[in-house]
Amino acid sequence: MQRRETDVAVVGGGISGLATAHFLSRRGYTVTVVEKAPSVGGSVGTTRCNGFLIEHGPNSVQDTTPRLRQMCSELELGEQMVYPGDRAKSRYVVRGGRLHAMPMSPPALIRTGLLSTRAKLRLLAEPFIRRGADTSEESLAEFTQRRLGPEFLEYAIDPFVSGVYAGLPEELSVRAGFPRLHRLEQRYGSLITGAILSARERRKSRSERGESKPAAPLFSFAEGMQTLVDRLAARLGNVCTSTAVRHLEATPGGGFRIEADAAGGSLRLDGRILVLAVPAHTYGDLGLRFDFPAREDLLAITYPPVTSVFFGYRQSPGGRDLDGFGFLVPRLENRRILGTIWNSSLFAGRAPEGGAALTTFVGGRRQPELAELAEEELTAGVRDELSDLLGIKRPPDEVAIRRWPRAIPQYNVGHHRLIERVEECERQHPGLYVSGNFRGGISVGDCVERAHELSARIAAAHP
Repeated sequence: MQRRETDVAVVGGGISGLATAHFLSRRGYTVTVVEKAPSVGGSVGTTRCNGFLIEHGPNSVQDTTPRLRQMCSELELGEQMVYPGDRAKSRYVVRGGRLHAMPMSPPALIRTGLLSTRAKLRLLAEPFIRRGADTSEESLAEFTQRRLGPEFLEYAIDPFVSGVYAGLPEELSVRAGFPRLHRLEQRYGSLITGAILSARERRKSRSERGESKPAAPLFSFAEGMQTLVDRLAARLGNVCTSTAVRHLEATPGGGFRIEADAAGGSLRLDGRILVLAVPAHTYGDLGLRFDFPAREDLLAITYPPVTSVFFGYRQSPGGRDLDGFGFLVPRLENRRILGTIWNSSLFAGRAPEGGAALTTFVGGRRQPELAELAEEELTAGVRDELSDLLGIKRPPDEVAIRRWPRAIPQYNVGHHRLIERVEECERQHPGLYVSGNFRGGISVGDCVERAHELSARIAAAHP
């Protein structure tokens, strides 16, 4: 048996675990990451195949936190960061079998065919709707209908939720899954008024600090998102892949012990601090040998299946101009897909010169059974949808299918109470910290921000 000691043991080599390990390492801690899979990254994964760059998980990072740029700078990734051009600014939603650009300004909202005149007039009433109780627990559907009306829910919020969470607005919690909306209503009494005033406050704050607005809120890397996780692992060094935890226990003198099956035999790892950064649905496999009442709560979190279907074209596929980020599909449209990202319009180098690359998503909470179809059926279904919506008749030259049986954690109504029980477990076991994208946001940016906050908490409690 191989024996090791470390200041911090991190179980889970996804972006949450790796980013936490990075920030702790920068603070001077020795950190060891244990990952069950043969490679790091979790849902992040990139491959190059016959001239195409294929993202199997997140396609980009939203620059929502300065910690992202801080981390990329510390990893010396600046020269590899790539940004979308003006061509990728438009985002589309399907209505009546046609793509409509999402309105991004008041004039565009007036002109758009995505919403009816009645729905546009309904938005004018939003500033006069009474705010809900701060302690209320509403679903996103209830919240949206109350403040913005049913049509906005059907043709703006529903497709957005399917694109981000692969979820259903009637199940997701506003307070847990969309805290900014909850805060805007509570602080300003209105989403529209709050969005305007908070934007003014941010501009004034930047002006007073002499800062300019970030030029690109979205970015990736020339060789894809795998670049980020690979660089994190390489800089950390102490990353044990193909290492499956057999059990975890608290040691009598304080600290924690991990016993695991590794590629070269068994491993015993002792650390005074333990960070669990694994998906909630894996807590049944960790072999916890200490009291952890929140385990059943975590196992109850829903993770719907999603399958990504990549189509690569060596030449222009024809059809409509792919002049944007991509499109999303509302539930009312009764389509077999959730939406499609136009990868080659978003970032350069995703397809051969003159070609195109598209990634389509199938399944989610809306149609989980479709995510499990055979590859031939998936490919045929996506081809039919892209033919009908985009006019693409040409068969793809490259097809890559990636299945995620448990894709994205759902922040359903009551999620905040679940997290409160997790926090109570942490208080019961000093030195234990629970992380992951089921807590504090699902995006890469959210995970990095939470990782930085967690490293600060650990540093304060365990100097």
